[in-house]
Amino acid sequence: MRAVIYARYSSENQREASIEDQIEVCRRYAEQQGWTVVEIYADRALSGASRFRSAFQQMQADAEGGRFDLILAEALDRLGRKLADVADLHDRLSFLRIGCTR
Repeated sequence: MRAVIYARYSSENQREASIEDQIEVCRRYAEQQGWTVVEIYADRALSGASRFRSAFQQMQADAEGGRFDLILAEALDRLGRKLADVADLHDRLSFLRIGCTR
């Protein structure tokens, strides 16, 4: 299974290391599941209230291109803060038969 990791922190008040911590948690989980991490997408100091984050947008484009089978994130709120945006992502991924976990 080809997995990607999405990590984000939202403000300058949070630590840059937060991204690395999220990635490490997801890497360990992928390894336990036997999945291969093929890409990491990270948005630094960008609010999850907007879906117009460069790495998030690139991840969606790569999903449409069939580059992976599963998105890993430390928590659902890393993908977005607006329920409508997260639901839209879920719908897009479901249509593409791409899973989202953690």
